[in-house]
Amino acid sequence: MIAIQEENIDIGALIAASRTNAMGAQVVFVGTVRDDGIEAIEFEAHAEMAQKDLEAIAAEATETFALQSVDIIHRTGTLAVGETIVVIIVGSGHRDEGFEGCRFILERIKEFVPIWKKDIAGDTTRWHH
Repeated sequence: MIAIQEENIDIGALIAASRTNAMGAQVVFVGTVRDDGIEAIEFEAHAEMAQKDLEAIAAEATETFALQSVDIIHRTGTLAVGETIVVIIVGSGHRDEGFEGCRFILERIKEFVPIWKKDIAGDTTRWHH
């Protein structure tokens, strides 16, 4: 599953749905809003372009690291401290490919997917990528 959504993410269901008996590893990355002197983060995305970019990143990672499955779900909207922002689940034959593929996906998302965030801290707000 590759998605941009406002709804919360059922991580357990995603892990179960993507698991196969051929996998030797599933690597799961869960990005959350941390308490960094803010109250929340507001995420906006160019949804259609972001969806296409996430699909391209998943395809590139699958080919480069011989991955068996890739799930990427990124949320939009206003998320409070502790809420889940992004989940990446990578299935692979071996752990090394899984870890490398997951990190590659995360770095590529941060590099160019059109998702912006605004820190909300009382009366102070700041947009950034």
